[in-house]
Amino acid sequence: FFILGEIVVNEVNFVRKCIATDTSQYDLWGKLVCTNFKISFITDDPMPLQKFHYKNLLLGEHDVPLTGIEQIVTVNDTKRKQKVLGPNQKLKFNPTELIIYCKDFRIVRFRFDEAGPESAKKVCLAIAHYSQPTDLQLLFAFEYVGEIYHNPAKKVNGVDPGGGGGGGSAQQTPLFETYSDWDREIKRTGASEWRVCSVNEGYMISTCLPEYFVVPSSLADQDLKLFSYSFIGRRMPSWSWSHPNGSALVRMANIKDVLQQRRIDQRICNAITRSHPQRSDVYKSDLDKCLPSIQEIQAAHIKLKQLCVNEPFEETEEKWLSSLENTRWLEYIRSFLKHSAELVYMMECKHVSVVLQEEEGRDLSCLAASLIQVMLDPYFRTIVGFQSLIQKEWVMAGYQFLDRCNHLKRSDKESPLFLMFLDCVWQLLEQYPAAFEFSEVYLTVLYDSARVSLFGTFLFNCPHQRVKESTEFAISKNIQLGDEKGLTFPCVWDWSLQFTSRDRLLFHNPLYIGKSAPCVHNGAVKTFKRSKKNYSSTLRGAPPALKNGIISEQEFLPRRNSLILKLKPDFLQQAESQSNSMEQYFRDWFAKPADLHGVILPHISGTQIKLWKLCYFRWVPEAQINHGGFITAFHKVSLLADEVDMLNRNLRQCKSNASSQGNCSELDQSRMYFRANGLNDTSGAPDFLSSSFPFSPVGNLCRRSILGTPLSKFLSGAKIWLSTETLANED
Repeated sequence: FFILGEIVVNEVNFVRKCIATDTSQYDLWGKLVCTNFKISFITDDPMPLQKFHYKNLLLGEHDVPLTGIEQIVTVNDTKRKQKVLGPNQKLKFNPTELIIYCKDFRIVRFRFDEAGPESAKKVCLAIAHYSQPTDLQLLFAFEYVGEIYHNPAKKVNGVDPGGGGGGGSAQQTPLFETYSDWDREIKRTGASEWRVCSVNEGYMISTCLPEYFVVPSSLADQDLKLFSYSFIGRRMPSWSWSHPNGSALVRMANIKDVLQQRRIDQRICNAITRSHPQRSDVYKSDLDKCLPSIQEIQAAHIKLKQLCVNEPFEETEEKWLSSLENTRWLEYIRSFLKHSAELVYMMECKHVSVVLQEEEGRDLSCLAASLIQVMLDPYFRTIVGFQSLIQKEWVMAGYQFLDRCNHLKRSDKESPLFLMFLDCVWQLLEQYPAAFEFSEVYLTVLYDSARVSLFGTFLFNCPHQRVKESTEFAISKNIQLGDEKGLTFPCVWDWSLQFTSRDRLLFHNPLYIGKSAPCVHNGAVKTFKRSKKNYSSTLRGAPPALKNGIISEQEFLPRRNSLILKLKPDFLQQAESQSNSMEQYFRDWFAKPADLHGVILPHISGTQIKLWKLCYFRWVPEAQINHGGFITAFHKVSLLADEVDMLNRNLRQCKSNASSQGNCSELDQSRMYFRANGLNDTSGAPDFLSSSFPFSPVGNLCRRSILGTPLSKFLSGAKIWLSTETLANED
């Protein structure tokens, strides 16, 4: 299956896809194809031992998108040579084997024993060339959109490429590309003293800010234009969210003009203070000083990858947990959660506005601002709300997806901040499963979708780059844009482009307790609605031991240069009492029962921050627990939720005496992927369930075992993820 604009650039027959390293009996025979979108292995052989596969409508079970490739290694057994292939390198030997290392930790291996040697060499070089493009406009999304504009009737899976549709959902995801989207968000949060600013229309002021953003009402456009020259990247302070108590969350780049710094700081703070109903102080967090750098996060991710995929487990089994700790990945997760919780305290309890300051204001602040809003606002814990949050705080705020995801394979700015954000959200989901509408499958698929080059959502460094590059592309292809600001790329939020409506049900968390959960009482359907009072009150978590929670006397003392921007004269004398106040807030918070529609705060002790196994271990057969893992509980809860839904529908049917035709259609509806066959359904779990569900490591990772082995042989495969330097030396 090929989509519009996809062309085959090279292919080779009689290729063997390796399934296991210790035997070839499960290997598949077929054709290896390289297109301008993906590498694809086409076979008529059935997958061995595989009873379930989560199907992507864009990618087959043997396909890898070109932007999902990390490294390409060719091997010649006879000459005992191996080489990492770059985009324009020559291959001096005929490869007998091709190993594809993927960004999602997959390893895919092909053998060319029966294939023509020259054909094998050509397809390897084609994959290396097309997976490492030299220009942004060579990414597949441009080719696809160009074809769409010339052939408007031909759309991928029959769906229009633009918009923020939920894939069958009636509710659209706001993209924050228009004035009206920002205005609705102001009204939703009750930020009456803030306004939508259009001073950057046409990106006249800053190319890394959106055309529309929100500022204090007391700041005039002329002042903003004047102040903008003093900020790095001309990124003026912009509003993110407002609490019902009036405190606001604001993002700001550093001021580069040292002479004007104090004056501009004071002017901005005064404007934010005037936008607060109680004229409260402004609290400032210097994220560059409080949180790990993007370089440290990248180094931790590389170590995590090596640990999860590279090391033979029998050599590291005794020290695996300490090795995990030494990656510092979980330590950095803890840092972001902890610091976000501190700032939640300032907004929720102290009623002060918070300014997140960072050098350019488009990396750490994306993550921190998003986490704070997930903790404070239950809307952002729904699917549509979470998607709107990513649009607002990442896509439109100028997070550099092109560089940080390294789509062009040549950026020294690569750093997995977006993955770290999803991991932090997964930690909260793990701790408060009933507070989130989406599941960990949704988070994992979202991470995967950031590396599918069909979608424009995660392809660019900023909205201006999308407009500029797509306009240039349109001119080169004679595409008439009319009044459009650049080309319209497919939106990742339209999940119907990738998954069937049935498969999309796995995105929904059966444990979620919605804001308006229907309840039948005395034959009448009633609805529990969250009041404003309940919203502003704090959510209470399960009471852990105090020292195992978020509270620590030393950790919560105010850090120098990290928090207060506008100091009261007596503030330093109040520092100790403020620290005690924060400590008491968390102590009280964790001691009371949960309100799932208020604030949620993380538990951050060593045992409560966990490794996200579904994301990092899903392709490792040895790490699988057959008929085990969280999915078994997910399955049981889904059946129970489906039974409850059936009972509710039956009660409504009896009460309303509706027509039988209408009743049948309602009774056939289900919001659960796993459905009960009837009331009191006692059927067992499906045979295909495992801890890696809905992903299957079979055929995707060439390891020592297919069926899974005891934990003592966990990660016992051959050494992989060889470094470029090591392989280059062996060439």
